[in-house]
Amino acid sequence: MTLHTVGEITAKMLSMRNDAQRKVSMGFFKTGHGEYSEGDQFLGIRVPAIRKVVKMVCKDFPLERVGALLDSPWHEIRLCGLLILVDLFSHVANHSGEEAMKRRDDIVTFYLHHTERINNWDLVDASAPNTLGQWLMEDTALGNPQDMLDVLARSADLWCRRISMVCTLTPIRHGDPSWCLRYAEIHLHDKQDLMQKAVGWMLREMGKWVSTDLLRSFLKQHAREMPRTMLRYSIERLDAAERKRFMAMR
Repeated sequence: MTLHTVGEITAKMLSMRNDAQRKVSMGFFKTGHGEYSEGDQFLGIRVPAIRKVVKMVCKDFPLERVGALLDSPWHEIRLCGLLILVDLFSHVANHSGEEAMKRRDDIVTFYLHHTERINNWDLVDASAPNTLGQWLMEDTALGNPQDMLDVLARSADLWCRRISMVCTLTPIRHGDPSWCLRYAEIHLHDKQDLMQKAVGWMLREMGKWVSTDLLRSFLKQHAREMPRTMLRYSIERLDAAERKRFMAMR
């Protein structure tokens, strides 16, 4: 079965609703009053099941239809739209030529125009590295990528800031720590717990994929001013004695 329309995808996902899991998801993703995901609505569909739906979607699914999925009030349908976008980007990633570059630029432009619908940490983490992060390593006609990420990084919106940090995961895994280092410094004093965790996570990945010594150098310079959550996440792969020394700097 191939899904071609927003209506078909929506109907498929509505048929998968699980009320027991829905209650769990609403608690896990903090949908209560005053919480970071207040009012978000869940169907109770697990990510592996959503990925199976994505595999059923036609390979030339138009961007405007992805936009309609992102407009859904249902969290999992927005996630499905973002995973479709990741799949569309994968078809032109690492391809040379103006046509592939234009397609990548169109997808990234679309992504940046819809950040208000990428409004939870799982939506960011599932999409930013393999769209925006991959794009950072590609040819582009959009201008200076750093300027574009700086806009996200300076945003008052938590999720835009998280996108600017988490998208650095892909360059990190290809040996380029520069994006991570830049945005880790910009977000060093972010008061949001989810940003502190994101920065610590990216620094930890930088230590794993690029250089533990580079991580140590960053920590020696900044550990005293880093929030404890950020520091704790960043040092998880160091040995116990070294973790203790860095935590003592706080």
